[in-house]
Amino acid sequence: MRLFAAVLPHPEQLAELGHVVDRLHALPGADGLRWTSRPGWHLTLAFMGEVDEELLPELRVRLARAAHRTPPFPLRLHGGGHFGRRALWTGVAGDLDELRLLAERADAAARRAGVAMDEHRRFQAHLTLARARAEEVDLHPFLDDLATFEGARAQVGELALIRSNLPVSGVRGEQPRYEKVDGWPLEGREGRPG
Repeated sequence: MRLFAAVLPHPEQLAELGHVVDRLHALPGADGLRWTSRPGWHLTLAFMGEVDEELLPELRVRLARAAHRTPPFPLRLHGGGHFGRRALWTGVAGDLDELRLLAERADAAARRAGVAMDEHRRFQAHLTLARARAEEVDLHPFLDDLATFEGARAQVGELALIRSNLPVSGVRGEQPRYEKVDGWPLEGREGRPG
């Protein structure tokens, strides 16, 4: 199965972002973007690709350990950016050091569980909103609108393991479906006083 470790923003944060994205849909050029599915909004920490089922028990143990070692921390969705001329995203603000550490721990957990991690990507905290259908879409109006976005702060309290179900119907524009396979509370007991 195709898996990744992620942080799932709080429903209130997602609703807030949804209002911003509704506004973006009204901008010129919005029809040239393929918007991501709102139920699938997430912050990818470690993309694992195809994982053999026999690795799942060890992967779960190691991800649980990573969550156990990480304390809950505050994050908010914030601003926006792009990758090249194709992907539009909103960023995050808050305890980015703890978020990066959780991403590193999730990546290490997968490697130690035997996951090849062939599709390793450098971690950059973001939530993908849309992908351009063609290079000529001007992302500047969307970036200008996102520049002032300051989302509400909330505690990240869980590390999630997500399964990505790729489209199989062949219908143009169909989105992957994401399914939470497991989750572990952030406990942060290791190395913390009292």
